[in-house]
Amino acid sequence: MSKRSAMKRQVREGVLDPREFSQDAKVRRLPNHSGWSPYPSNDEREQGYLKTLKPKSDGQAKLLEAIDRYSLVTALGPAGTGKTYLAIAKAVEALEAGKVGRIVLSRPAVEAGESIGFLPGDMEDKLAPYLRPLYDALSDRLSMKRVKALMAEGLIEIAPVGYMRGRTLNNAFVVVDEAQNCTYVQLKMLLTRLGWHSTMVVTGDPHQSDLLPGVSGLGDIAERLEQLDSVAVVRLAEQDIVRHPLVAEMIGVL
Repeated sequence: MSKRSAMKRQVREGVLDPREFSQDAKVRRLPNHSGWSPYPSNDEREQGYLKTLKPKSDGQAKLLEAIDRYSLVTALGPAGTGKTYLAIAKAVEALEAGKVGRIVLSRPAVEAGESIGFLPGDMEDKLAPYLRPLYDALSDRLSMKRVKALMAEGLIEIAPVGYMRGRTLNNAFVVVDEAQNCTYVQLKMLLTRLGWHSTMVVTGDPHQSDLLPGVSGLGDIAERLEQLDSVAVVRLAEQDIVRHPLVAEMIGVL
């Protein structure tokens, strides 16, 4: 196709305005507008990258509502129901909105059925494999560069359960993950860390504990907390699993 015929086609389709070009110009300006768009003209969607937090099941909707209403929430459910992700996402949302001054994430340093052995490095290096799931959830809501900057400023703290004794967590959003690997005494200690203007979310699956049978205290703690009107205990089920559909099928038979 010649240049002249291509130009006529562009003028016909409304891509180019012939008045913008002189007949004898050797250098022509690129068009600054387009006559066609792949999106409808009434489409006002935001083109910026933003992950909107929306529940994908009734159980997740109850969990998000409970986090907004109560200062202490316990989320129990099988793997893949989004307990940890939703809790950390709400924590990031509260920090970004200025509702809390910091985020405190805690997780027991317990191996999943096998002994890793001695790990080299300082304390942070030794704990990194255990706390990696928390980093993954944080980096999904924030860039890793932003996560490191907030951690350097002390606005995000990730600590094992063993280092929570004696603390008072004021103006903070606290997430206790994998609480099924905590004993009754440990959970009692963690729950009593709650301070003023703070929110605490405890997540876990009582049926997937890596402790010896009868040692986990999550189920007993949840039953006792259900007696309090000021505490929310949200129990997620198989229909709330948002991972691969095969996960929900396996949970039902395993």
